[in-house]
Amino acid sequence: MGWQRAVYEGLRPVLFATDSEWIHGVTVTALRKAAEGSYGRAALSHLASAGPAGSWAATRQVEHMGLRFRNPVGLAAGMDKNGEAVVGWGALGFGFAEVGTVTPQAQSGNARPRVWRLPDDDALVNRMGFNNRGAPALAESVTRARPWLPPDFVVGVSVGRGATTPDEAAEEDYLAVLRIVAPVADYVAVNVSSPNTEGLAALEEPARLAALVTSLSAVQPTKPLVVKLSPDLPPERLTAIVHALSDSPAAGLVLSNTSTSRSGLHGTLPAGAEQGGLSGRPLLPGMLAAIGTVKGQTKDRFTLIASGGIFSGADARRAVDAGADLVQLWTGLVYAGPGLIGEVVEAVTSAPS
Repeated sequence: MGWQRAVYEGLRPVLFATDSEWIHGVTVTALRKAAEGSYGRAALSHLASAGPAGSWAATRQVEHMGLRFRNPVGLAAGMDKNGEAVVGWGALGFGFAEVGTVTPQAQSGNARPRVWRLPDDDALVNRMGFNNRGAPALAESVTRARPWLPPDFVVGVSVGRGATTPDEAAEEDYLAVLRIVAPVADYVAVNVSSPNTEGLAALEEPARLAALVTSLSAVQPTKPLVVKLSPDLPPERLTAIVHALSDSPAAGLVLSNTSTSRSGLHGTLPAGAEQGGLSGRPLLPGMLAAIGTVKGQTKDRFTLIASGGIFSGADARRAVDAGADLVQLWTGLVYAGPGLIGEVVEAVTSAPS
């Protein structure tokens, strides 16, 4: 699987010479267009070592939360905020894609520039602010994609609160989005931990978070709900949240979101000093620790989705060995390219060495 990485590493200096957000948008659009034809989908599958039409990646089925995943490797939320390239993610060999985060109405997010690369640290900083076209547009995109998705390809939708919604009305936003996207989603991810929406972290108060999940489940009891938590939670706070959610209808946890911490960076400035959420390789140790902590507390109560710092098959294998059931990629794709997908699928579905 090395040639894909070699080709991508040759292209990366050109890609990194352009604006981060612009090339991100171009990539998602190109992926959507490439996946519109059968030849394009086949080419994408080979780019990610998935085999013809993604067949290789479809031989590692797993079942979690009452859903069958064609394999346990998925795309993390934030890469495809509007669900426009879902068919492309399936063609690349992913087992699932979490699209969004989406809000009730379209919003532009925070002012640009709002994404920075930290190449010395294999990391990104972003303060996007839930920029998206709104829940109805995302639901329409997923609906259009469904007939072209591989068997057992799972679509999750990450839902959030609008930027101008007052704290006391936050639950109403989540409920509004849920009603729109639940009919087209296989599972719904409740994003209460983005550092880029002011006041959002208040929803991580344990009792309030459990009540929010209970309210959402009452509206849509048939779709699994997973909760995406912050990597910056002190151990005692994480323990309290997990304890509260254990008595809620939550089916899974995504560990974790982006971080406001800058510890461990190699001094990539000025980008490293920008306000926003840090993603990438520096998050791996904390993610592994959080997975291990939660697994030790709850055993098999939750489906655990490892998200943060996975740059190789070995990283993903460590997450699974720590207790993760599924893994997600995002920043690793930016630095390693689509060949990372097949590498990770192989690592997490092979017998432990």
